[in-house]
Amino acid sequence: MFEFKTIQILKPNTEILEVIKDYKHKVKNGKVKNLLHTNLQVIEPTEYLIKYPISITILEYKVNEISSKPFYIKEHKQKYNLKEIKQILNKFKM
Repeated sequence: MFEFKTIQILKPNTEILEVIKDYKHKVKNGKVKNLLHTNLQVIEPTEYLIKYPISITILEYKVNEISSKPFYIKEHKQKYNLKEIKQILNKFKM
């Protein structure tokens, strides 16, 4: 059986939280876990689940400096940067 140890909690992005404050949403912190007895790490993304007025799930990955698109929308199956996420969410403002 695999055993993991959480080595870091990834906090939600304050800019995204500011954009989704008008929506019904739920946020789940991401985690960086270490597989015990190895040097392997597993990264769970920070999850923003927006329920109303639209239903989408935005995942925020901890990325390196090379990637400029840390967000992924499950329903669109595409990566986005912060500016693009803001544009998408502003289309559905109440």
